Amino acid sequence: MSPRQADPGLGARLVEEAAGILAEEGYTHFGSMDDLVRAIVREGFARLDQRMGEVAATGDPVADVAALGLAYRGNALDHHYLYGVMFGGSGPGGFSLTDEDRQHGRYTLEPLVRAITAAMEAGRFRAGDARLVAHQMWIALHGLVTLELGGFLVPPYDAEHCFAAQVHGLLVGAGAAPEAARSALERAGVPSPVG
Repeated sequence: MSPRQADPGLGARLVEEAAGILAEEGYTHFGSMDDLVRAIVREGFARLDQRMGEVAATGDPVADVAALGLAYRGNALDHHYLYGVMFGGSGPGGFSLTDEDRQHGRYTLEPLVRAITAAMEAGRFRAGDARLVAHQMWIALHGLVTLELGGFLVPPYDAEHCFAAQVHGLLVGAGAAPEAARSALERAGVPSPVG
């Protein structure tokens, strides 16, 4: 199994290792396994928020949207065990997310909402509900990243190829002209999709 593939037997030890928390310290500090895992989920969202916040706004809001997609994917690849727990895909020791846990991480969408709003205001995307567009992009990239982490994206449709094509399609779907979307991808550091 590659390190990026989902581990159906993911236990507390792997989650704690990913978060840099030792089991003995964790139980003492957090009181219960559920509290420990909940803290790890929140740490995962804090890391995602930090990564998204590192994407500086430029003069090209469409490139900014692409760069945020790249940051989202990069964070998931760098913290793949956390990613699985954050979104409820891997629940060690019977832990499952509560509604409050699920709502907690929504703040990480704000940089994307701002970039989409800027693209709409600049006439680069169609006017509309920026928060809904952000959700559509999040849903699409979450699916792609989940498949990538599971090892399902293989040549000729490997993760790099699919990511570039997916982001290009999302930008065009939001209203960017196809060539402008390609240029924005290149400015964001995403190789242009083939075809």
